[in-house]
Amino acid sequence: MSENVNTEWTPRIVTFLCNWCSYAGADLAGTSRLQYPPSIRVIRVPCSGRINPQYIIKAIADGADGVLVSGCHPGDCHYLAGNMYARRRFAVLKRLLTLAGINSDRVHFTWVSASEAESFVRAVKEVTEKVRALGPNDLGGME
Repeated sequence: MSENVNTEWTPRIVTFLCNWCSYAGADLAGTSRLQYPPSIRVIRVPCSGRINPQYIIKAIADGADGVLVSGCHPGDCHYLAGNMYARRRFAVLKRLLTLAGINSDRVHFTWVSASEAESFVRAVKEVTEKVRALGPNDLGGME
């Protein structure tokens, strides 16, 4: 047997990406062959403002180790102010998670535009390391 088998735990991070900016940035990272951890599971949404906080809570409750929400930069939303709605909901959700006894550091929000492949890669790496430091989520069983 090989002794070089990687036994390091890789967190499962559900990632909600805005179709117009963040998803395009992730796509550019892929076509540019930039390397990032295989920890994310991408869900493409029309706008970060359309993400119901219940989706994030459900992901954590079902066993996701972390959640990353990424949208357009402020002022660049294709739906005018959807990303600003998302930012406000996100701030309230972080407090709600803390009250519910869930470590709010499992949930992250970032801005990534379509031309920022490096920013997307950096965000995924940072979130992966922060979630890895928290350890596995023991709330549910994601298969």
